[in-house]
Amino acid sequence: MAKQPVRPRPAPAPTSSGIGGFLMGLVKWGIVAALVGLVVLGVAVSVAYTQLPSYQNLSNRTDLGQNIRVRSADGKLLVQLGPNLGEWIPYDQIPATMRAAMIAVEDKRFRSHPGVDPIGMARSVKVRLQTGRFSQGGSTITQQLARNIFLNNSRNFGRKLKEAVLALALEAKFSKNQILELYLNRVYFGGGAYGIDAASRTFFGHSAKRLSLGEATIIAGLVKAPSNYSPTADVEAARSRAGVVLQSMVENGFVSASAAANVDPAQIVVQQGAKQNSIRYFTDWALPQLDTLIDETSEPIEVWTTLDTGMQFAADRAINANAPKGAQGALVALDRDGAVRAMIGGRDYVSSIYNRATQAKRQPGSSFKLFVYLAALESGMKPTTTLVDEPVDVEGWKPRNSTRTNLGPVSLREAFARSINTISAKIGAQLGFGTIADMARRFGITSPLSTYPSMVLGTSDVRLIEMTRAFASVAAQGVSVSPYAITRVTSSDGRLLYRHAPEEQRTLVAPWVAAGMTDLLQTAVMSGTGRAAQIGRPVAGKTGTTQSNKDGWFIGFSSGITAGVWMGRDDARAISGLQGGTAPARAFHDFMVKAVANRPVEQFQTEVPMPDWQLEPGEESYTGNELAPFEPQVDADGNPIDPSVGADPLGPQPGTTNPPEPAPPGQPTEIDRIFTGDPAPGDRPQPAPVPRERPTLPPPSAPAESPQRRPEPAQF
Repeated sequence: MAKQPVRPRPAPAPTSSGIGGFLMGLVKWGIVAALVGLVVLGVAVSVAYTQLPSYQNLSNRTDLGQNIRVRSADGKLLVQLGPNLGEWIPYDQIPATMRAAMIAVEDKRFRSHPGVDPIGMARSVKVRLQTGRFSQGGSTITQQLARNIFLNNSRNFGRKLKEAVLALALEAKFSKNQILELYLNRVYFGGGAYGIDAASRTFFGHSAKRLSLGEATIIAGLVKAPSNYSPTADVEAARSRAGVVLQSMVENGFVSASAAANVDPAQIVVQQGAKQNSIRYFTDWALPQLDTLIDETSEPIEVWTTLDTGMQFAADRAINANAPKGAQGALVALDRDGAVRAMIGGRDYVSSIYNRATQAKRQPGSSFKLFVYLAALESGMKPTTTLVDEPVDVEGWKPRNSTRTNLGPVSLREAFARSINTISAKIGAQLGFGTIADMARRFGITSPLSTYPSMVLGTSDVRLIEMTRAFASVAAQGVSVSPYAITRVTSSDGRLLYRHAPEEQRTLVAPWVAAGMTDLLQTAVMSGTGRAAQIGRPVAGKTGTTQSNKDGWFIGFSSGITAGVWMGRDDARAISGLQGGTAPARAFHDFMVKAVANRPVEQFQTEVPMPDWQLEPGEESYTGNELAPFEPQVDADGNPIDPSVGADPLGPQPGTTNPPEPAPPGQPTEIDRIFTGDPAPGDRPQPAPVPRERPTLPPPSAPAESPQRRPEPAQF
């Protein structure tokens, strides 16, 4: 019988007990993995716990950056640089409504979760799956605190995992109240404000200890997007967000419906930010000086300055009210000890940060004659000394008076008051132009000075603050005055880091020379080119106007305050009506009547007689000829143009140019050719230079006294 083929037996069908075993295996492995994960998480949390800073270190907030608060002379806050931290508010002093508002909008289960909220995380994942993006955050207050202190805002799984570990460690180390206190004092609310106290002071002008329910809802609503909901940027958006916070507080039982109904976000008054504008010219100049005054530090500091806010406001108004259309203006005011009480670097800081009071170099015109006449007085001349106003020729340079006339014999006092150019040229020729330059340097002019004859009429570029300093030294009876801005620097806890000490005083000229100069300066204001600067009390000062009204100056002093004003265009184009005796003198007047209003009237040591002559209209300018072209110092937007490297002792300054190369001996300079009308080289053959004899001054009407002998006071 044939054998039947053997058929393979089918595999037995899986039984229910086999499926159950497979699932049980997965569960077991899942439990093992979970246990391993918990162990790893526990180890990670333990390590993080041991490395967490102490509560005291976290409350110092030094990790947020250095905070510098700059104050005026009377303690008013001028500007705050770096993070605005405000006062640290302990938990029990934080209004309950502020705590409730923050929990309601940011983490309503804050009191029950261990630092990570599984429900919130699940909701965030659900929204992610529905919308394809994380539009709803799942971070708790503790996680946000961990991120703000230790991490960054990058959106990736690794950062979220670290955030969760740190949150669990924070919850293990600190209490819920401590965590909420840390959060409310460290979180960023926009506008540079970190913490609820800084936010409250920034937006409402008072301490966070006095926050109302409505104000608390605005602050709590800022955390989500500080730039979008900032009350100072978009008050309506801030109020709308406050309504959302208020509704969340009602829904979660943090506030009753009746209490919420009494809050109208539209009625919440928001404090607008302080207008710093012109003050920034001063702080930008003053703060770099900290590098040389204190040791480098990262701790918060308070910088107390010399600025008088009332004078600063008056200076800002004076410049903007009087500067001609299209012109810029600058003003510096010094107290008798050199303290800078006001500084205006331009008409508007927002549109141009270029500080024309400390950076710009411009030709001072006749205001430079201060140094010419100081040298004359030191040489033995007196205000009553008579010189002859007549055509002069100084080595080929033939300056003219602005009136195109000559008056003949005039006193030094009249020549200065009428700003007669020929007299200045004669003085420079007799004493030496280097002597005039040396006098200017003695009084603090650090800009390079030309020693060509035309320099006596103010053709060398100088800074306004330098010229103001020089006039202040005359007001101080010939004793040096050095401008300074910072009186003291303290740490946040009041520890003294620096205190200004008066510099050693140096006598620049004899007191009788300074008194004679004050005599001349008084005359210029009483009956000369500076009559618009009169303020109803003794004033001494001098105008300055460059060719074609490209620059206008007035610098003077009264009752212990010395103020310098400059006006002109940044591109040095001419402006009609910019004589120093007009707009600059009026600005000086408007400023000084406010600046000295509360100071006693001070008489000068010299009494100036009223003149027997009358000033002619428009009488003041430094020549009747055109000047050499002037290089613009800023671009069309008012930003400084990078200068070439020059010989400035202070180093390269924004808006400056190299001084001209000196001409060969005997050959007139370009500016001299312009003054005399001679053609430039190449226009016609140039003869060999012929040495000229230096003209001598006619003998004065009275013998000049030796500079070592002080004249009788009655002679002034």
